[in-house]
Amino acid sequence: MKMNYFVFGTNNMKKAVSFYDELFGGCGLNKIHGQGRMTLWGNKGFMFSVAEPFDGNPATNGNGTMLGLLVDSIDEVNRLHQKALDLGGISEGEPRVRSSMHSAYVRDLDSNKICFYTSNA
Repeated sequence: MKMNYFVFGTNNMKKAVSFYDELFGGCGLNKIHGQGRMTLWGNKGFMFSVAEPFDGNPATNGNGTMLGLLVDSIDEVNRLHQKALDLGGISEGEPRVRSSMHSAYVRDLDSNKICFYTSNA
């Protein structure tokens, strides 16, 4: 078994799409669907989406919920962390080595938590 896709809820689709379009630019995740209540980016083995909740209630972030994105290098961890901050995200942990991996943590515009990490530390 392997993870196929991950979805974050959003309360502002336009801002969320803009954030992730910029964040994923040059990372190998391309927008493959963008209409209605869901926008989806993907590559051969993984898909990521932001969606307005189907039940019509506000999107909320989960306490303890986090998406981890494995990248190729320390430089890429650092670049993505800074890029997320430049796009209005909030740092939840500056880039550094943790548990033998170089990692950095951010929250997106809806307060969803993301970890960028590499095992090439």
